[in-house]
Amino acid sequence: MDGGEKHRQGRVAEVGGAFLKLGLTAFGGPIAHLGYFRDELVIRRRWLSEQDYADLVALCQFLPGPTSSQVGFALGLMRAGWGGALVAFLAFTLPSFAILFLLASGVSLPDGPVGAGLLHGLKLVAVAVVAQAVLGMARTLCPDRARAGIAVLAVAVLAFWPGIWAMASAITLGAALGLGLKVEPAAQAAQGLRHRITPRAGLAALVLCLVLLVLLPILAASHPGLALADIFYHAGAMVFGGGHVVLPLLEPGMVQSGRVAPDDFLAGYALTQAMPGPLFTFAGWLGAVQSPVPHGLLGALLATGAIFLPGFLLLIAALPFWARLSDLRTARAMMQGANAAVVGILGAALYQPVFTGAVNGLPDLALALVLFVGLTRWSVPPWIIVLVGACGGVGLACL
Repeated sequence: MDGGEKHRQGRVAEVGGAFLKLGLTAFGGPIAHLGYFRDELVIRRRWLSEQDYADLVALCQFLPGPTSSQVGFALGLMRAGWGGALVAFLAFTLPSFAILFLLASGVSLPDGPVGAGLLHGLKLVAVAVVAQAVLGMARTLCPDRARAGIAVLAVAVLAFWPGIWAMASAITLGAALGLGLKVEPAAQAAQGLRHRITPRAGLAALVLCLVLLVLLPILAASHPGLALADIFYHAGAMVFGGGHVVLPLLEPGMVQSGRVAPDDFLAGYALTQAMPGPLFTFAGWLGAVQSPVPHGLLGALLATGAIFLPGFLLLIAALPFWARLSDLRTARAMMQGANAAVVGILGAALYQPVFTGAVNGLPDLALALVLFVGLTRWSVPPWIIVLVGACGGVGLACL
């Protein structure tokens, strides 16, 4: 083995070690993950400059998909090539995926009021978590009247036309209305990120992404595995604004179709908040607990791979062209409009199914408010919020 090969393998191992540490310790959701990445990889390890990291984060926020996982994938790619990208994704994702899969497949709730209370408490945790996400995203993505109006319009679209295609239409409408927004010129032109992707490879990734968007719905009827992949692939392709948006995107395909019980859906979502690493590992829980085949480990792997794939393909497609794209006012305006529509979509999901499926009276509302205030004002870690919610649910059930 020559020195160059040893050097590449050493860098891949370095990437794996760094991201496994992050996958075990990075609690708090996508924004917190970006802070962990900066501290560990920019400040401490000096893999890239502050400006390069800011450019990379801007690109991943611009694209649909799981922002923190896309940033991690790109950091692995820039550090150690394709092997580094794959190892970064696996190391960052595996801890939370493994824990959720074990919970989904090997742990049953106690019978009686204790089990029912635990499940109900987790559903109230979901109320607090989604409310926090809506509030934070509204402050960031709807700072003016125009974007607030786009968010309200998105809610109206879903009120009269429920379903995943209505969500896609609301995002498209938001992007179109975004063309009328006032967008400030870019403060600094992107300098171009160091990567190993040619424009030809980027275009190939874009074509593959679009082909799968078209083909998977056509092929879904031919095999249950393809049907499952179709649900998660399309959800992953439409996630703007953070991992919380998977909740309304997956609910029609998994709950309304009867694949997953509503209680299991919300309980899994609440448990995901207590995990380190990406929120998209919620897909692993759903793939494991769904009733038709494939379920168990195969369903968990297929769902997880399908929900991450479109975001990674779009990232590969955009990297060779980002320096030019980020300077286009039209692109940035459409993105702002789409993000505002996403706030409305998540706000609609906060009401139904999250709030209506969990809050049955004033005691439930009081516990949900305590959890919400704990997250937003008292800075309580999410895993403690999950424990408090579960214990509170048992207490309410035993009263």
